[in-house]
Amino acid sequence: MAVLGSHRGIIFDLDGTLVDSRLDFSVLCQRLGWPAGTPILEHLASVTDPVQVAVAQQIIEQFELEGAASARWMPGAEALLNQLRQQQIPTAILTRNIKSATDLCIKNLNISVDIVLTRHDCAPKPDPAGLLHIADHWQLDCKELLFVGDYLFDLQTAARAGMPSCLYRTATNSHFTELADFVIDHFAELHQLYQ
Repeated sequence: MAVLGSHRGIIFDLDGTLVDSRLDFSVLCQRLGWPAGTPILEHLASVTDPVQVAVAQQIIEQFELEGAASARWMPGAEALLNQLRQQQIPTAILTRNIKSATDLCIKNLNISVDIVLTRHDCAPKPDPAGLLHIADHWQLDCKELLFVGDYLFDLQTAARAGMPSCLYRTATNSHFTELADFVIDHFAELHQLYQ
């Protein structure tokens, strides 16, 4: 197993990892009239009424755009990306968000990465298609890369791609720790490794 800091490229989740979008999915479930804790995209895929699908998509899009408009950098994330760029280590974002919300967030915060994939570009996490696409584009083996995220789907996606995972641990996600290859509590921990 590679040691943290030895990877040739790093891929990040967006919300809850690089940025704090203040997205409360229990609020989204409430707006949709779905039970709290419902996996949004998975449940939406099971809805068969086209009118209900259209209404739900509109609610979800508005919710994601609200989050993107208020997003702020996570502590140390911007400095880490700048450091990786100076070290010429490729970076990417893989998110389950829609393209318009992702673009808005990236524009507002001036996020600079080499590749950005949304759920409109590939099957959403935990499907590993996005990670596999990025690895192929960089012509690197998945084992040489690192996927950093804050949620179960991120860790599952990395595992399915055969890629090491790093959990960005917060006050609410420490129960995922045992599923990750690496764990950080602040981006300064990665920043120091790539200096």
